[in-house]
Order: sequence, then C-alpha cells, then structure tokens
Amino acid sequence: MPARGGAQLFRRMGQKKQRLSAAPRSQSPPEAAGTYTPKGTCPRPPATKGPRRSIYFLTPQEHPSRLGPEFFDQPAVTLAQAFLGQVLVRRLEDGTELRGRIVETEAYLGPEDKAAHSRGGRQTARNRGMFMKPGTLYVYLIYGMYFCLNVSSRGEGACVLLRALEPLEGLETMQQLRTTLGRGASGRVLKNRELCSGPSKLCQALAINKTFDQRDLSMDEAIWMEHSHPGPEPAVVATARVGIGRAGEWTQKPLRFYVRGNPFVSVVDKMAEKMQT
Repeated sequence: MPARGGAQLFRRMGQKKQRLSAAPRSQSPPEAAGTYTPKGTCPRPPATKGPRRSIYFLTPQEHPSRLGPEFFDQPAVTLAQAFLGQVLVRRLEDGTELRGRIVETEAYLGPEDKAAHSRGGRQTARNRGMFMKPGTLYVYLIYGMYFCLNVSSRGEGACVLLRALEPLEGLETMQQLRTTLGRGASGRVLKNRELCSGPSKLCQALAINKTFDQRDLSMDEAIWMEHSHPGPEPAVVATARVGIGRAGEWTQKPLRFYVRGNPFVSVVDKMAEKMQT
C-alpha cells in the first residue's frame, strides 16, 4: 500500500473511533427516575397519580367536615341533641349550596312511642325509612301538601325530626323557594327567622320533597350534614313535642330539644326554660 494512502486510511480510522466513542455519551437514554440517588441527597417522593384537587371541588363524600355514618348511629334522644348546632347542607341541581344550622329537633323512639309512625312495630311502605340503617332519611307528607324531614337513628323504627334551622348560606334562594312552594306566603318578603322555623318550612326552603325519602344522609350528593364550627356547647331546652295528640303519656314527654335563646326556633316554651334554668 502506498505511504500516502496508508496515512489517509489511518486518519479516517482514527476519526471513526472518535465518533464511536462519543456516540454512547450523546445518545444514551436518561436514567429512569428513582433508579439512582447520589450520596448525601434525599430521594424524591413518588409522583401521585392524577392532579391534586382543592377541597372546594371535592364530592360530598370526600368533604372533610361531612358527618359520616358513625355519627348517626346513636339512640334517638342522644342523636336529637347531637344534631343541635350541626349544619344541614342542600346542593341544588345548578350547584347552589344552601346551609342551615340545626336549632330544633324531636325524637321518636320507635314501637313503644305512641306518637311515632312506627308505634306498635308497624312498618309500611310509607315509614320504611324509619327501619333502615341510621342516617337514612324519612320524608313524609302532611295535610296533602307539606313535607317533613326525619333521620333514622339507632333502634328499630326510631328517628329524629328536624324542626328548625338557622339559615347560614343561600338565603336569597331560600326566600325564592319559600315564596314559590309556600301556600300562605302571599308573595310577601319573609323575614330570615321565618325561612326555616318549622319542619315544613325548612323543607320548602331547601327544596326537599318525597324524592329524598330513604336516601343515605352520609353518602348522598344532594343533601348531607357537616360538623358545626368549634365553639361553646349550646344551652339546650327539653320540652314536649309539638302537635302531639291522642298519645297518652307520650304527649307530654320532653322529647323536643331546642337551642335556648335562638330566634330561629319554631316554638319557645317559656315554662320549660324557667324550670330548667
């Protein structure tokens, strides 16, 4: 081979070796995340699947302040008092949320209670919600036009009637619903204390009807309860239930509970308050 041609060949071979030795460094794929951690550094936490969501976009089941099924698993008298101060939430179809603090309740103890719809153990299609698991809604119609909202408790056929709320959020919508659904409102503007001061009034203000019967209050996406804000325990008055007749001794049993001094209570018993001072 001529000397000049050999020199050119050696130069080309040297250039090829340089290209080959540089190729792995420039074309090698990056290391997989988490496969190597240099000494003296902390490994990164594994990436979470999917984006994190703000608490404001959680479903009702995921809301941190929502009352769970264990809360409702109490005897009716205990649950009726535990409800006081808690917040009832109603989410309308357009996403509007209405809130009211519970300030008045009544306990119904089941088969032994002659004022209860389940007296004597009677179970019908109408009152089936009373016999379902604690936290089940029992909604019934009175006078052919008004609804009442109850929550089943521990004990067969026992439940708690929600009698009054203190409106907290969505008052303008509550006003519109009360005017639209109320039979005796006469189109006048209701005072805030009139919006939910009675079992049927609160159902109108929150657009609650028979379709809510037998729903699970701990899981439903249109209605649920939330913990009350931290604060002093409310002073509770225990007195006779409202509108109970022909129930013998059960007529006067102190099974209605309300927050003393709250202006949103439907019926105040001054005598009971004086005796319980």
